[in-house]
Amino acid sequence: MSSTADTTAAASGETGSRTSPGGDRARPSPSGGADARHGLSPWWPAAALLALLAGLIGALAFSGAAAPQEVADPGALVRWGLPIAEAVRDVGLVVALGSILVAISVVPHRLDGGRRAGPRSARQREQAPQDAEHPLFARTVGLAGAASVVWTVASVVVLILTYADVSGVPVSASSDYTRQLVSFATEIPTGQALAVGAIVAAVTTTMLFGLRSRLGLAAALAIGCIGIVTMALNGHSAGGDDHMGAVNSLGLHLLGVCLWAGGLAALAWISRPLAADTTTTPLPIGSRLRRGADAQHAAKGRRVPTIAVVLRRFSAVALWCYVLVLASGIINAGVRIGSWTQLTSDYGILVLVKVILTLLVGVAGLMHRRAVIPALDEGRISGRRAVWQVVLGELVLMGALIGVAVALGNSAPPVPEELADDASPARVLTFYELPPEPTAAGLLTMWRFDWLWVAIIATLGLSYGWALWKVSRVGGRWSPLRAVSWYVGLALLMYATSGGLAIYARVLFSAHMVEHMSLTMIIPVFLVLGSPVTLLLRALEPRQDGTRGPREWILRLVHSTWGRVVTHPIFAGVNFAASIVIFYFTPLLGITLRTHVGHEFMMAHFLFTGYMFALVLVGQDPIPYRPAHFMRLVLLIATMVYHAFVGVTIMGMDTLLEASWFGNMGRGWGPSAIEDQQIGGALMWGIGELPTALLAVVVAIQWALHGRRENRRVDREAERTDDAELEAYNAMMQDLAERDRR
Repeated sequence: MSSTADTTAAASGETGSRTSPGGDRARPSPSGGADARHGLSPWWPAAALLALLAGLIGALAFSGAAAPQEVADPGALVRWGLPIAEAVRDVGLVVALGSILVAISVVPHRLDGGRRAGPRSARQREQAPQDAEHPLFARTVGLAGAASVVWTVASVVVLILTYADVSGVPVSASSDYTRQLVSFATEIPTGQALAVGAIVAAVTTTMLFGLRSRLGLAAALAIGCIGIVTMALNGHSAGGDDHMGAVNSLGLHLLGVCLWAGGLAALAWISRPLAADTTTTPLPIGSRLRRGADAQHAAKGRRVPTIAVVLRRFSAVALWCYVLVLASGIINAGVRIGSWTQLTSDYGILVLVKVILTLLVGVAGLMHRRAVIPALDEGRISGRRAVWQVVLGELVLMGALIGVAVALGNSAPPVPEELADDASPARVLTFYELPPEPTAAGLLTMWRFDWLWVAIIATLGLSYGWALWKVSRVGGRWSPLRAVSWYVGLALLMYATSGGLAIYARVLFSAHMVEHMSLTMIIPVFLVLGSPVTLLLRALEPRQDGTRGPREWILRLVHSTWGRVVTHPIFAGVNFAASIVIFYFTPLLGITLRTHVGHEFMMAHFLFTGYMFALVLVGQDPIPYRPAHFMRLVLLIATMVYHAFVGVTIMGMDTLLEASWFGNMGRGWGPSAIEDQQIGGALMWGIGELPTALLAVVVAIQWALHGRRENRRVDREAERTDDAELEAYNAMMQDLAERDRR
């Protein structure tokens, strides 16, 4: 293990191992070698942390956010300690989530790449344990665990200091202070959000120390993202003109920063063993379609250094995150800055500084990646220099960027964040003014973009378009009707979540019902007929080094226990039908109306249940089990009858659902709240019938086409075997007849 070859093989990011001059493959060592033990130089994270601290202190001093308060000043410890604790918490969150992403999608999990080569001798198992973790994976997960501990502790400190800042009372160890702190964390929305964030951090930390599988780490990543949600909700702008836009854009901004900056930190942490790796990885097929040096490599059948593959993979993630961070940051700043003249305020100047730093990070990343990765492929620069150029510069700029962002979060924006005392009832309930009486023109021209769904739709549309280009580039064919169906479904989804229908769905039960039926009955049919999973599986390349890319995660999800359950016909039908009762005849309807998370969850749930139901009935994407066509028609008719029953029930109700919401809007136009509810029941009944009939027609057509294909298959088999099956049947019948005569 003391040789350089063994050290580099142990630090390899390739599961296959390198080939020795004699042609034998040397297996990586679990120890990771000397470079893996010593790891990253302490100056790498120190430079980024110093930049963060300098940006934070400079921005706080410029904006005056840490200046003494004239009334109820909590003291210098709270004024300066709170933003510093928030910065530490944010760094812990960013590094933890980004490291998990790198662990589950960039670096190998096992030394043997997860492949099982059959029975092995005891000596072979002792020399190279088949289930041993790869050193790069172990180091990355270890970084995620340490960062999550910092995140948890800092979250508790932020909760304590935030209460001191809000109440204007210095931090104290007295029993009264503790009792008031508990009340703040359990009764006040701001304290509740901070307490939930601390609990999420603790749960994520526990999972990181208790789970080692990639699926378990993916679950930890999903739970950790709840911490992003709590931070976005805690930074709300209730007094602005676009409350949901402020929350969603901030959440998307934080998500992009976590995956981008956290991934950079993880790459920096494993830089030494990664840079010391001299193994190679097969050039991806997608790279073979490119021009220049990659095309030459593909023509010669060459392999590229593993570090180049790792940087290339993360560059694709970083590009998506950069676009998300830049766009969401500009949108969020637009919500909090009411006019162009307010850009000259202290808050506006900090926003401009943040935008400039973001642009600099993007330009630096683009220049480095376009120069460094091809140079790595051609062997013109060393791996360590490549990591230094790509990672270190971006980390330093990112540290300063996070420092300015934390200072912005502690500064008062020009647009007030609290509701006015004379706010209208609709503004108090929905955070928006009451729209005018609906007209056909208004329903088509009014827009209030839900930036969460805009980001989702843009990602789905671009991914589908990329897959179409990729399939056509390699000579494949794809039905234009499927592509048209997919993009029609996305266009309808955009209107249902951000158009006039979404605006009136917040104040009218009838519009809410139309939105519900569109999300669960109409839009999913178009999306399912687009067969996105089949297209992506044809476009994405399988990885050959044991890591899990998008294709591997899609297949893992399709064949998982969860995938088998949600796509089972009985579960899909029951979930589709029971969701109506659960949402409209339980307190869940009020929760989805009054809370931001509940509203987004409601739309996602409606779309998901409708998509799973349509996938079972008419989908062509692979699922573990698809029922016979006759059973599909039975399932469809049963749900149609159930929808009609619920719609008629709502039509005949004389009790207003969520009267405190729909009955207190202060509308001076349109029907009364109870009449509008009855109209909504009629719309539910009527709208549900047409899509159901269309689904029945599609199922019948697919049944007929399936029978035609089966007949053609039987005919081809008969021609190939000269009707051997028919001849055997006739011979059997003749033997039976002869036996009867005897």
